[in-house]
Amino acid sequence: MIGRLQCVVLDCPDVLELARFYQAVLGGEVNRPDRRWGVDDDFATLHTEGGLVLAFQRAKDHRPPRWPDPAHPQQFHLDIDVPDLDTAQERLLTLGATLLHTDPHGWRVFADPAGHPFCLLKG
Repeated sequence: MIGRLQCVVLDCPDVLELARFYQAVLGGEVNRPDRRWGVDDDFATLHTEGGLVLAFQRAKDHRPPRWPDPAHPQQFHLDIDVPDLDTAQERLLTLGATLLHTDPHGWRVFADPAGHPFCLLKG
């Protein structure tokens, strides 16, 4: 095992609207204080009662998915906590991931072998 799933992040045009929608569906608390994230107009969270965390990230010029239309694909990414970013990166690259971005705030963005983005965070 390389890491632990931190949350699932969905792109959307209005972060609070979508967070409240999923709150109505799943229960939980919108924007509960959490040391892992800062919430603002561009980022919101939902901590569900079952422990799952969904996050909502504003995407400029958001185009909603039209499943199963590949011209309008599904839009989300995984955030994965790891104890050591360098060790995890080395293992991921060996497995076929591609490093896309190293953020100065401390996370790294990768693409899986099929091109789906995911983030590693020191957890």
